[in-house]
Amino acid sequence: MTDGGTGLAARLRHRLLAPHDAAALALLRIAFGLMVTVSAARFLAYGWVDRLYVQPRFHFKYWAFSWVPALPEGWIHGLFVLLGGLGLAVALGLFYRVAVALLTLTFAWLQLMDVSNYLNHYYLVTLLGALLVVIPAHRTWSLDAWRKPGLAGATVPAWCTYLLRFQVATVYICAGLAKFNTDWLLHAQPLGIWLSSRTSVPVIGPWLDQPWVAFVAAWAGFLFDTTIVLFLSLRRTRAVAYLVVLLFHALTSLLFPIGMFPVIMTTAALVFFSPSWPRDLMSRLRRRPAPRPAAGPAAVTPTPRLYRPALALAALYCLIQIALPLRAHLYGGDVSWHEQGMRLSWRVMTREKNGSVTFIVIDAQARPPREWHIPPSRYLTRLQEREMAVQPDLILQLAHRIARDFAAQGHPGVAVYADARVSLNGRPAATFIDPGADLARLDDGLAAKPWILPAPGGPPIRLRPLLATRR
Repeated sequence: MTDGGTGLAARLRHRLLAPHDAAALALLRIAFGLMVTVSAARFLAYGWVDRLYVQPRFHFKYWAFSWVPALPEGWIHGLFVLLGGLGLAVALGLFYRVAVALLTLTFAWLQLMDVSNYLNHYYLVTLLGALLVVIPAHRTWSLDAWRKPGLAGATVPAWCTYLLRFQVATVYICAGLAKFNTDWLLHAQPLGIWLSSRTSVPVIGPWLDQPWVAFVAAWAGFLFDTTIVLFLSLRRTRAVAYLVVLLFHALTSLLFPIGMFPVIMTTAALVFFSPSWPRDLMSRLRRRPAPRPAAGPAAVTPTPRLYRPALALAALYCLIQIALPLRAHLYGGDVSWHEQGMRLSWRVMTREKNGSVTFIVIDAQARPPREWHIPPSRYLTRLQEREMAVQPDLILQLAHRIARDFAAQGHPGVAVYADARVSLNGRPAATFIDPGADLARLDDGLAAKPWILPAPGGPPIRLRPLLATRR
């Protein structure tokens, strides 16, 4: 038993530390840095920095991160300029470790400033940046390797490739499993709602209001997300599978405003190819055989004392990435409705929600008792109000802010209630928050929130073709 266990551990160690060509990870490093730089430039050029970070007077916080402050306007613009510069440094491989660590911290800080700006691909960028901090993707094709020849090397340990493959696989598989529900598979919602609003798209637009198109697209999306990792992992199907990846993300980019997500995923999916694929491609273009990479100094020889702790940390990271998407099942009910466990779980484009909220403030200590109706627009931008209206923890945060403001105005101990109604995937709007719950007396946390009312029953909206409606 001991020999078998020792043999298994030795084989695992050999597999994880085997030399892989560093070319693919170097190219990923370059693409990652350039994407961050382009994204930062777009935020500055299109005024998104002002819209998302400067104009809001109130900022929603992640649970346990309320200590992250909103920064003054000049600081925020400076952070985006810094982000663009750090992206270039990472792409060039210049002071790589410091640059990618600062990039990840800066990007994470910007995301932590306001929950209402959360997007799945922002979370993915943060994770990829954190992984690149520990992955020596600067050993080749970098200024660091040119500055310090002792650092240069054509190989990296195999675990670098495996860890990135795991991360990309987690995104796809969790996104697919999130679509395993009746709304998506049996009613093609919310896809039907979105496609029917895109009939102006050239060539394919006239077809998009047909119900059968929504059903085909819904099942295709489900099957793509749940199987693409398998086909990318098999050598025989890898090339065709990647063409499908390109087609799938090109279509989603054309039909839906989802920013850089398609670019990030088509780039990240390249980690499933051979680590030598960039050299092989260049050799074919040059019509010369690719040189066989040789292991550079310290490429695969970490000290034994560090191997086991590093392996334990990597295993812990993988477990966390699996546990976070699964945590929604601990709350029961429909996560698309109650939102508990929605973030950080790769539930990409799985629900269409619209809501409206009015806060009712009652001062029972006044004589006579007084009542105020507070619209969220008094505190929020339109984008923030749209996000807050369908996310219970954000409703709770704004209720606490309203209570604090009333206390500062000489009305301590007021009760704050929410008249909140939400529509999920085209269903008629239903009461979202218990109208009898005094939100000023409730605290946020990881526990289930009984003041969120159950999701309404019945199927979602069933759209009819536009031509049939006209007849």
